[in-house]
Amino acid sequence: MLIIPHRDRLTETERPEKSCSKEILCITFINILREDMARLDVTEIFHGILFPGHLHTQDSLQLALKFLFQDTDVLIVSYPKSGTTWMQEIVTLISSRGDPHLSQTIPNWTRAPWLEQYYCADLLKTSTSTPRVLTTHLPHHLLGPALQGTKARIIYVSRNPKDVLVSFYHFHKMANFLPDAGSFPEFLNQFLQGTLHFGSWFDHVRGWTNQAAALSLIHVSYEEMSMNLHGAINRVSSFLQRPLLEHELNDCVKHCSFSCMKDNKMINYTLIPDEILDHSKGCFMRKGEIGDWKTMFTEEQNQYFDSMFKSRMQDCTLKFVWEKTEKEELKVLKE
Repeated sequence: MLIIPHRDRLTETERPEKSCSKEILCITFINILREDMARLDVTEIFHGILFPGHLHTQDSLQLALKFLFQDTDVLIVSYPKSGTTWMQEIVTLISSRGDPHLSQTIPNWTRAPWLEQYYCADLLKTSTSTPRVLTTHLPHHLLGPALQGTKARIIYVSRNPKDVLVSFYHFHKMANFLPDAGSFPEFLNQFLQGTLHFGSWFDHVRGWTNQAAALSLIHVSYEEMSMNLHGAINRVSSFLQRPLLEHELNDCVKHCSFSCMKDNKMINYTLIPDEILDHSKGCFMRKGEIGDWKTMFTEEQNQYFDSMFKSRMQDCTLKFVWEKTEKEELKVLKE
């Protein structure tokens, strides 16, 4: 991430990088991806959790656990398919006070790299940006110790697990670095058992949110971003101590709407080669709807999921929005 002066807009001469530099960053990363294609079928097992060998190695995962956080760091944390990319875009636009220049010219994986992926260390060495914006899918029991004693700001993004499950299922169909999804019933069982790549959704959400009081952490849900994007951005900007003027806030809302992001090649992953993400089998940013799980779940599957959810989350105080209703939307808007 790059620090943007506190004013309405940047002039061309003030913009931090020339377009050619941004193109080099993008091309370099795409080349890294191509070189890493030999590991598309590799799975790394790290502390009992499966990670795709594509972009993850034992060394990169171990380095993440020893990462030296700075008090000025911003860390976006989520389980996959929970709104990670959306939050990366929100943080970028808040930092640029609504100016879409960075988000439209620099890929999100460069603006907010994944801490556990092996390209991250080299990228941070070449960056002088402050604050650093980082992203991770690691659970708290692994990364938490590295955050002890720091004032790094953590944005935890969650989504109702039924929609996470369906989105992750469709993503498996196009991601050649993930195992075959199999049938939906099989995938559902793996999700509930916590045996998918990146581990248990239940452990991830409970682990991070249970430690919120001990960390500088704000919790933002996918459903809040969907139903009250203006309010979600305002909350995050206050948390990051980057208050926005109303017109800047409105610009952020405009440029990180789901429809706008879906058309932005810097975040919709269409830059990724087909050998890695098979774009003929789907879109990375698919629907963005709340309650899409109802198109996949049978009544029996829903009842089974609910029983497992109740058992695993019985001591969790988080409230989840399972479908977009007028009542729920009004509630979120009021909050």
